Formats: sequence, C-alpha cells, structure tokens
Amino acid sequence: MANTQTPLHSAFTETTSSQEPRIYVACLAAYNAGRLHGRWISAAKGEAHIWHETRAMLADSPEPGPEEHAIHDYENFQGAAISEYASFESVCELAGFIQAHGILAAKLYVHFGEDIQQSRAALDDHAGEYSGLAEFAECLTRDTGPDIPAALEPYIDWQAMGRDMELSGDIFTITLGFDRLHVFWNR
Repeated sequence: MANTQTPLHSAFTETTSSQEPRIYVACLAAYNAGRLHGRWISAAKGEAHIWHETRAMLADSPEPGPEEHAIHDYENFQGAAISEYASFESVCELAGFIQAHGILAAKLYVHFGEDIQQSRAALDDHAGEYSGLAEFAECLTRDTGPDIPAALEPYIDWQAMGRDMELSGDIFTITLGFDRLHVFWNR
C-alpha cells in the first residue's frame, strides 16, 4: 500500500524514533492532480537507497505513468535547508556530514552559503569551543605568549581582544547555545 501521508510534519503526525536525517519525496504527477502521494526516506542510508525508495513510491502512485518527483519536506537536518530539487547525492553528503558532526555541521553549512566543501574545510581550522570570545582570547594569549605579570591582568580586556579578532576577520564564530561558542580561524 502506498504511503500517502502529507509531507507536513508536526508533533501530531508521524514521528521518528531516531534522529537520522530524512526527506519526504513526493510524486509530482499526483501532486499536480491534487493528491498527496510520497514517502519519508532516510537520507543516511545512501543515494542508492533513496533512488530505490523513490522508484517504489512512484510505482505505487495513484496517477498513471508518474516520472517526476520532488523533495517536499525534510527533518533532522539541524536547521540546514534542502532544496526541492536537490540531488540525492548532495542530500546524502549533507546528511552524512551532519550525522558525523551534529548541529555544528549544519551551522557551518548555513554560514558558508550551503557550500559543503567549505563547511568541511572549516573543520580543519576549528580553534575549539569556548564560553565566549573573552575565554578564547585569554587562552590564546596565555598559550602563545609570555607570562602576564599579575599586576597587569586586571587591565586586560579579554572580551575586546576577542571581539577585535572577529571584527578584523581573523576568526569567525558559531554559537550553539549558552556558553557554547565555536571559534574558527579564517584562512
């Protein structure tokens, strides 16, 4: 029997026990005829799996001879957007990246304008997670510079130093929550 759920996902419709990224692939012949017909498909199981499930969904279509499909919904991509006509290859690549690195991967993907290659490369320039720019500037200074005399410490504005590094373009930051600031070097 065909899965004819609407692609709109809410707490009152289908829920998933896992947090793996999924897409809702819809039959466009049915959609254009005013019917909702599609299937939720795991994006974590690979491109071949998505194609297999899409072909099966199209074969079960209530409309004769369906050929076209589109991604009408998605979930568990941690805020990263999926285009209606995104390739299954790119969807799987993003799903794998997010599964490997969590919400940080999705935030990098958004930060770099949905460029997965730049997002992956940014991980090589990850300076770490800090409670804020002040902690980052202080750790960087203490790790790389000479000892700071105790009498001078009260005069150092660590927050301003961190902010200046960000404003000058030396670093960029991704915030994941309270006291969870990820700092990356711009190279």
